[in-house]
Formats: sequence, C-alpha cells, structure tokens
Amino acid sequence: MELYEKTISSEEKYRGVIVNVTLDRAELCDGRTVLREVVHHSGGVSVLPVDDEGNCYMVRQFRYPAGETMLEIPAGKREKGEEPLHCAKRELSEETGFDADRFVDLGHFYATPGYCNEVIYVYLATGLHPGKSHPDDGEFLNVEKISLDALCEMAMRGELIDAKSVIAVLKAKRFLEAESN
Repeated sequence: MELYEKTISSEEKYRGVIVNVTLDRAELCDGRTVLREVVHHSGGVSVLPVDDEGNCYMVRQFRYPAGETMLEIPAGKREKGEEPLHCAKRELSEETGFDADRFVDLGHFYATPGYCNEVIYVYLATGLHPGKSHPDDGEFLNVEKISLDALCEMAMRGELIDAKSVIAVLKAKRFLEAESN
C-alpha cells in the first residue's frame, strides 16, 4: 500500500509571531477524510561549537513553554528565505560571540512531525574564534563550557533533555571520532 495523505482544504486558524496554525482536511490512502491540525514554523538551526580541546559552548536559558531553565546548544529561528548555514553563523555569534573556521552539516530533522512542519538543521562548528555575544532583545542566557564527553554522558543519563542538543552532541561525537581515525 502506498502511504500518503492528500490535502483537500486548509483553513488558517491562528497567525502568530513564531507559528501559524491551520486546520486541514486530508484524504487518507484508503479514501477516508480526516482533520489535521498543523503548526507551521519557518524552521530553525542549531550549532554545536567545539574547541580544539573538545569543549563545547552551551547556552542555559529559561524556556517558557517548558517552564524551566534548559541547557542547549546555540540555536535559533530561520528568517524567511535564509540559508541554514547563514543562520547557524548568525546564531553562533549572537549567542556565544564565537566565529568558526569550519561548519560541518550534521543533517536535519523534524522536531515534531505529528503536528508541526518545523525542520531543524544541525551544524558542528570548529576552529573557534572568541568575540562578544549579542543576544536578541529579550533573550537572556548564560554560556557554559562543558566537554563533549561529559555532554554525551549527560545525554545518555537523561540529564540533557533538549532534543536538538541531544541529537547534535551524539552526532558530533560520532563525526569527530570517525574523523580522528
């Protein structure tokens, strides 16, 4: 059986600052129709900065929807039409002050494909050059230096709970190990 769902109609229910929401009517592969709520998001980029000693520069910030302070890799929302690599460079500079000689594309993923179209691109940044951070207005965060090995252990113990950060840390660890062999 070919798996698909075809959009029959789409009605915008909410237009926000970060997301828009539609209520769609879709046809299933067996011909039945169903309703689908879809959150539309412009997507984001995340970047794991790793220095020559294997230390990562993470950000700790309060996340209102989760109601808690979280340890995360630098990340941000893509502007309309913005290339992911450009966004990665911008977010790295804004949140940590670093520039990097090298950006490695570690892939992308859907954050929550059951109801949202947000795609997050993941980069590894090496060859770091320090500068001064300049977060967005209303963005408050602390930068913390933690070894990549320690972050991997935190991810495996469930202490690093931000999905994009877990994905980036584990993929970067595997990439850097393969590169050093």
